[in-house]
Amino acid sequence: MRRKADLPTKVCASCGLPFTWRKKWERDWENVKFCSDRCRSGKGKAA
Repeated sequence: MRRKADLPTKVCASCGLPFTWRKKWERDWENVKFCSDRCRSGKGKAA
């Protein structure tokens, strides 16, 4: 089992906040750009 601190992180393209790898993104991690559906739809905070 990995600790959360050991997982890879990225910065959200919409809100600019860092987010951590999730199991559901396992096969598509290279293409993930947003931290949530809210940011992906453009209704999140402006960067």
